[in-house]
Amino acid sequence: MNNNKLKNAMTVDVEDYFQVSAFEKHINKSKWDEQECRVENNTNKLLDLFAKYEIKATFFTLGWVAERYPALIKRIVAEGHELASHGYDHVRIIHQTPDEFRADVIKTKNILEDISGVAIKGYRAASYSIKESNLWALDVLHETGHLYSSSIYPVKHDLYGIPDAPRFAYYPRGEESILEIPITTLQLAGKKLPCGGGGFFRLYPYAFSRWGLNHVNTVDKESGMFYFHPWEIDPDQPRQSGLDFKTRVRHYLNLNKFYPRLEKLLQDFEWGRMDKIFLSVKR
Repeated sequence: MNNNKLKNAMTVDVEDYFQVSAFEKHINKSKWDEQECRVENNTNKLLDLFAKYEIKATFFTLGWVAERYPALIKRIVAEGHELASHGYDHVRIIHQTPDEFRADVIKTKNILEDISGVAIKGYRAASYSIKESNLWALDVLHETGHLYSSSIYPVKHDLYGIPDAPRFAYYPRGEESILEIPITTLQLAGKKLPCGGGGFFRLYPYAFSRWGLNHVNTVDKESGMFYFHPWEIDPDQPRQSGLDFKTRVRHYLNLNKFYPRLEKLLQDFEWGRMDKIFLSVKR
């Protein structure tokens, strides 16, 4: 185990392979129930892995998944992990009005709380879709009883991001509102590089990802956050046809390497839940 005393947040976005934003034009939501669902088995495999290393994590879960796999939700909570919201069916906020977003987060919060019996504190937007144009979403989250969001990626990207946003936890709407906890980035040569997981963890050599997170802990002296999806440990998932080159690379790159890299990451750093790491510290 790493001697670094800082704990980092381990987070899982609980959605299936066919629900990713990149497949929106290829798999209509009306066809979701016709797909081979693999999210339950993959998430159970992750729960087994976390139990092996005695790690507690935060699971940002779709309401759609929770309705269909309530036993999975109950296991997450029973084993001491934090249950949080990922919205109902992975609609990006850029496609929602304030009223539609409010209805979505209330619906999802109620579903998760009714199944789990625990209060939902955290929220993560589909594809980090809180941007400069819809910061009102943070006010809605605060008004609906959420305590924190993890929805702003402080990088320049073609699909998401607020490049000038702070790298570490802050209050975008004032200290009486909701806490935003950004995905971890590395400040290098005047630029912010993503080093918080997902596709970038599959793209970078493991040594670079480990160095980047260690730099955040030891030089920035901040807790980092790692995120990924259950489908990323599943190289045998059904392959989609008709994808453009960029989408195909982003989704399928190095899926066979993700699980062993993840297991190494669990051993190399200290890990915990989002609420335990960030909500106990006044910013």
